[in-house]
Amino acid sequence: MEMTIQLPDQDQRMAITGPAERNLKIIREALGVSLTARNGSLRLTGETRAVGQAAVVLERLQEAARANKPMSREQLLETVSTAALTNPSPAGPTVNVPPSTPDTMEVYLPGKRIRAKTPGQMAYLEALHHHDLTFCIGPAGTGKTYLAVAAAVSMLKSGQVRKLVLVRPAVEAGEKLGFLPGTMQDKVNPYLRPLLDALHDMMEFEHIERFMAHDLIEIVPLAFMRGRTLNDALIILDEAQNTTRSQMMMFLTRLGHGGKMVVTGDASQIDLDDPRDSGLIDAAHRLKRIKGVAFCTLDGKDIVRHSLVQRIVEAYENVKD
Repeated sequence: MEMTIQLPDQDQRMAITGPAERNLKIIREALGVSLTARNGSLRLTGETRAVGQAAVVLERLQEAARANKPMSREQLLETVSTAALTNPSPAGPTVNVPPSTPDTMEVYLPGKRIRAKTPGQMAYLEALHHHDLTFCIGPAGTGKTYLAVAAAVSMLKSGQVRKLVLVRPAVEAGEKLGFLPGTMQDKVNPYLRPLLDALHDMMEFEHIERFMAHDLIEIVPLAFMRGRTLNDALIILDEAQNTTRSQMMMFLTRLGHGGKMVVTGDASQIDLDDPRDSGLIDAAHRLKRIKGVAFCTLDGKDIVRHSLVQRIVEAYENVKD
């Protein structure tokens, strides 16, 4: 698909392209289009959907320029994110992506929709959509993390949130790994890998890279959350059973205006030296009567991995010490 857009006079042109064509570079990288400014016009080429999305962003830049209010980098990133949630046709009006329902979520992979598969999972997603803070506790394989990530991606795509923040505590599962080589990111990547695995099932690798480069998706260890306030973001804390009480309080107080939080964990897999220190268990007692907080419990009937996983979980639950 190819499209040509005429640029206005010099002053407004700079507001549209940005200093050193910064705005055009952001649009190219975020939407994966070819975008060239030449002889007073912009030439757009790429997939039909991406070209339409880029055209929407450029139209917003033109509107801001005409109003003598050039967009900041942050405003442009927000506009790009919103445009990526629609399926505009360049030859006609914008057509919105069909909305997701709480138990059926559209993600970024073309034609892929993720659905709740059990009544427990449906109740979990319903709670997540209607509460700003949702706790989900259950054994391995029940979809706690996967469904939370799917809901987050779907909300980013539909414009309900502007950013995803995926968080995990860096706690070893009963073994001491010792010194890990590499940069700080290299050291924490093994702990964050399960969240990336879920994302890769819902977005192309290049799409994830672009969103992370433009700060629309962030995957961080829990320790890096201190001192932050996150507005208009969906924040997921995974493996929350391995947080301490103080870490849980620190995390929960990061919630900003227009944001949502999902906290997932498995009370049977606490890797802290003293399981009684678990911030997840403590929060379940402290917050269960707080208005606006939802608690969901999944069990063996909600396990959707290999059938053996359900039998393994049941076997461990039935063994008495």
